[in-house]
Amino acid sequence: MLHRFQIELSDIDRGVYESLDFRVAQHPSETYPYLLTRVLAYCLTYQDGLEFTPGGLSDPEAPALRKLGAHNSIDLWIEIGNTSARKLHKATKAAKEVIVFTYKNPQALISEIRTSEVHRSNEINIFSVAPAFLESLSARVEKNNRWSLLVQQGQCDVTIGTETITGEVVSH
Repeated sequence: MLHRFQIELSDIDRGVYESLDFRVAQHPSETYPYLLTRVLAYCLTYQDGLEFTPGGLSDPEAPALRKLGAHNSIDLWIEIGNTSARKLHKATKAAKEVIVFTYKNPQALISEIRTSEVHRSNEINIFSVAPAFLESLSARVEKNNRWSLLVQQGQCDVTIGTETITGEVVSH
């Protein structure tokens, strides 16, 4: 299923104010928490050139999101969920910066990274999105979504119509 998101982004923490309009294909096996974490990751790291990887979930070796640099190098590699240490090792070798947004237990991911040989493991930025926040957003997802997203001190306020849903994105 294809979802359209029109998001008025006000990221006070980063000084980013944008009107975003993008479409996200939802793979048949993809859950709403995964989809919404991808959408939030896109918004929370938004910069010129950031894109959803063309292969999506169909290409398990590719990042969920990326920003290409000069000569098709990868400047930014973004993973969703609790990806394997092996994939993070590959990502840190291939990209200048690696970020993981998880909606699962972040401590399990951190523990796996610490006990595995992951290149530049101390440079991986890990953020967790509260499951309750994603559950509230999941109930409001439609084919066409018009949201307003305010990010301030790690807190996200998503306004959909007259309702505001608040959640935290925690850095680990």
